[in-house]
Amino acid sequence: DAKKICVAYEGMERFFPKEKIILTGNPVRQNLTSGTKEEALKYFNETFGVHFTAERKTLLIIGGSLGARTINQSIVAHLSELIASGIQVIWQTGKNYYADCQKALSNHLSPIANSQSPIICTDFVSQMPLAYALADLVISRAGASSISELCLLGKPSILVPSPNVAEDHQTHNAMALVKKQAAVLVKDNNAHSELIATALQLIADDQQLQELHTHILTLALPDSARMIAAEVMQLAQKK
Repeated sequence: DAKKICVAYEGMERFFPKEKIILTGNPVRQNLTSGTKEEALKYFNETFGVHFTAERKTLLIIGGSLGARTINQSIVAHLSELIASGIQVIWQTGKNYYADCQKALSNHLSPIANSQSPIICTDFVSQMPLAYALADLVISRAGASSISELCLLGKPSILVPSPNVAEDHQTHNAMALVKKQAAVLVKDNNAHSELIATALQLIADDQQLQELHTHILTLALPDSARMIAAEVMQLAQKK
């Protein structure tokens, strides 16, 4: 019988007793805001042998450590458009899909141009603060932790909720942002045809990027861990 219920979004009284709810947000990695664009460019260029520049927009695609099948398939199907678009891409495939995605990318690039690819394809991004620092737009699933990070950093994002979760909670997570004009939603079953076209249109639209940035920042709860800890301590003292 819970005494208090810490939640990350408004409107949770649909699921829990209203008098027990406290809006705290989800604790996130504290070093996420530590990277700069200059450090990011140096790191990615040296680590992956690419030539990313500050003048070009950067799209960050993250699907979790195992990867997101639909997101990866959508990227593979539209690699030609991405390569031709003039943007830079950091594509985290997840370990389950890396080999196939890397092969697809190599097939789209000439051997001469391969080292100067505008797309970094990697199974895992170890330096997420730097990836976020460089990103002008993020494509992500809509897990609670991912959304909390995007809010904290104020990152414009396209959310593709996973359909393989209990009670479709990722769609509920995403809609909490979409209703505040703080993110764009692409449904999983529409991603193959819509995701990359939506991303390329959005990343070229500075006004919409700025609006998403402004709106998502208002949803950030940067002190979540301390707030939750304070509630735990208060309940413990009552005991």
